[in-house]
Amino acid sequence: MSHADDSHKQPPYPSLARKFHDAESEHLISAFWKKNDTFKRSIAAREGAPDWVFYEGPPTANGMPGVHHVIARLCKDIMCRFKTMTGHRVVRKAGWDTHGLPVERGVEKELGIQGAQAIQEFGLEPFNDKCRESVWTFKKEWDDFTEMLGYWVDLDDPYITYDNDYIESVWWILGQFHEKGLLYKGHKVVPYCPVCGTPISSHEMANSYRQVDDPSIFVKLKATDPSGNADEYFLTWTTTPWTLPSNVALAVGADFDYVRVKHGDEVLILAEARLGVLDEEVETEVLGKMKGRDLLGRRYEQLLPFCDPAGKNAFVVTGADFVTLDSGTGIVHMAPAFGEDDYQVGRREGLAFFNPVDAAGAFVEAIAPYAGQPVKTADNQIIRDLREQGKLLRQETYTHDYPFHDRCGNPWIYYAC
Repeated sequence: MSHADDSHKQPPYPSLARKFHDAESEHLISAFWKKNDTFKRSIAAREGAPDWVFYEGPPTANGMPGVHHVIARLCKDIMCRFKTMTGHRVVRKAGWDTHGLPVERGVEKELGIQGAQAIQEFGLEPFNDKCRESVWTFKKEWDDFTEMLGYWVDLDDPYITYDNDYIESVWWILGQFHEKGLLYKGHKVVPYCPVCGTPISSHEMANSYRQVDDPSIFVKLKATDPSGNADEYFLTWTTTPWTLPSNVALAVGADFDYVRVKHGDEVLILAEARLGVLDEEVETEVLGKMKGRDLLGRRYEQLLPFCDPAGKNAFVVTGADFVTLDSGTGIVHMAPAFGEDDYQVGRREGLAFFNPVDAAGAFVEAIAPYAGQPVKTADNQIIRDLREQGKLLRQETYTHDYPFHDRCGNPWIYYAC
């Protein structure tokens, strides 16, 4: 093959190539559509045809459009054009999202503040005014972006989420749900940022983990119905000591093998597969074996004297399918206010629900020894108290990945909202 002829490297139609690279000609199609009002005519011409209504999932105009918006809008546009070609009258309504953390965080950065408390100190009304101004920062860029894409959507009459009409329409919909008996009052345990005072959406979790060192503690809960004459203790494990004041149950795997062992001077109950967590230097003797189902319904003494069950089921051993044998003791401490699995088992078993943590992530006044302390800060004091009361078997450090809020850099907690 000869390399002397490089004509194959040149555009076959140079005049056409130049035309499409001419800056003044970049928007020829969009300009033609705009001049002839093609978008609106495509709707008017199909008056009486079946409607196919499209409300755009609204972008936020306080940030620049990105390549992900190109991909999303191309997909939307393809469907709308396809339905138009199949004889439908396709009404496309634009919208602007003027709520949420992206708006708030942008204003917080501008003001040099951070968190729900700082916003309240600044003043909710002036802060909201700043947010209303900021949401339109890049509206012109969005409009130009929309036209450049050739994306058809009604920008002349968009819905705006901070308009009273829009807000009232949402309340009207909720009212309809209520009248039909479709609403109930309950909780959902979600990732929650105590600094920003907001739940976190699941997609924000993807890149939010950092490696941290947390306390790892093995805790003894005294059985109220021992199998023999000696006291015996259910052994559980946690890396979140701050949830222990809310403990209302223990979970076991019904089909797992458990053992009752004499460990030094104490009698402990744990999964047979997890005997390795016990101190090898302390003499250990297996006194008996049982299945997890044999432990169901057994009772134990409240670990810390805060939760008032108020007639609910509490301080009981129950079964759960999320119990595993790859870590811990095979007996899981349960606090339904701080774990989705715990919460669902709590609803099933009618367990007491106790949440002594406020929206700022600190213990409430009723938890006197730790009142006002951020929960993670209280870990050390809770561990000290358990040790002094003889309820702590062992303390270690556990290195693992833990989620942090990428907007403020603070650790999340799982919290019933």
